[in-house]
Amino acid sequence: PTSRDAGQASVELALLLPVVLLLILVVLQIGLMGRDVVRVTHASREAARAAATDDAPGAARQAAIECSGLDADRLDVIVTGRGEEGTRGSVTIVYDAPTSVPLVGSLVGDRTLRSTATMRVE
Repeated sequence: PTSRDAGQASVELALLLPVVLLLILVVLQIGLMGRDVVRVTHASREAARAAATDDAPGAARQAAIECSGLDADRLDVIVTGRGEEGTRGSVTIVYDAPTSVPLVGSLVGDRTLRSTATMRVE
């Protein structure tokens, strides 16, 4: 290879490297968002179970926070339909998922994730 070819390869690298790095950051952000979707779904199931077995007002929220690892300041827990034993109660988790990956997060902004689970009250 001549020095001219080496210079061309350097220019190609300089042009493509930012695009490749941005794509890697996008994939990372998508993976983190997918992780949060799984966590929110798990939190709704655990909160529904807690609401079905414990009638304390904060039981569902506490269960959602403890089991999921989600940021409690970004988490809302809505309990509906909890009545007498044998009825069905629902819990909806609303989570403002942060998009914290550099460059990509500022372009996309935070996303709101929701999950609802229903269980029979015991």
